[in-house]
Amino acid sequence: MTETVKKRKWPKIVAWVGIILVIIVVAVLVYLNSATYAPSAAAEAAFQSDNKVTVTEVKDGFKFEPEDGNVVQPNIIFYPGGLVEPESYSTFARALAELGHRVYIAEMPFNLAIFGQNKAQSFINEYPDEAFVIGGHSLGGAFAARFASENADALKGVYFMASYADEGGSLKDSGLPILQITGTDDGVLNQEVWEESKTNLPTTETVFVSIDGGNHGQFGSYGMQKGDKEAGIEEQEQLESVIAAMQNWISDMVF
Repeated sequence: MTETVKKRKWPKIVAWVGIILVIIVVAVLVYLNSATYAPSAAAEAAFQSDNKVTVTEVKDGFKFEPEDGNVVQPNIIFYPGGLVEPESYSTFARALAELGHRVYIAEMPFNLAIFGQNKAQSFINEYPDEAFVIGGHSLGGAFAARFASENADALKGVYFMASYADEGGSLKDSGLPILQITGTDDGVLNQEVWEESKTNLPTTETVFVSIDGGNHGQFGSYGMQKGDKEAGIEEQEQLESVIAAMQNWISDMVF
């Protein structure tokens, strides 16, 4: 009799465990959706194709290309910050595409690069004979570094926007040129950890650029980020400083 009762209880226990797991998953997804930063109106406008830039959806993300087809090397891969929608970086991608570069913005599962470290590979596979650099903002930069540390031969450089390479993405022996861009009014980036992480970068191949008045959120275009400081400059000015730093860094590369 006891064995029969136990056998009857197990299906109920399994069913309840399944229901609880579903509730937890739904709750997590609802939270992630509510905590995710959406693109600004300016970013949404920059995400549209026009007579200068063609924007297309590709496997694992979005591609921005000069409309005239004259692509300047290198191609640029970008990993978004944590819980930020990829379209929020379309002003950055468009500005570089208008200068002739092909730019890819990776689309991450749950908008978290931790789940999409290898997204860059599909972009590289599109043009395997061309040059690529990779980078990202905040969490995206850390996982771009992890991809780069495992695929240095496929890349020409790595750039960081309010981000750093942790031990799992150490690039100190990669031989790759590195660009580190930060803002003086960044309230999100852990400055102590960022400083310590310099040991994971090449000592002679790393260029550091500090944007006076720049904050964390204005490396994208999605409004004020929780925990950030008010920027001392306008979003457009910070973007222009980022693009100038990218141009100067790229100009020293040999393809």
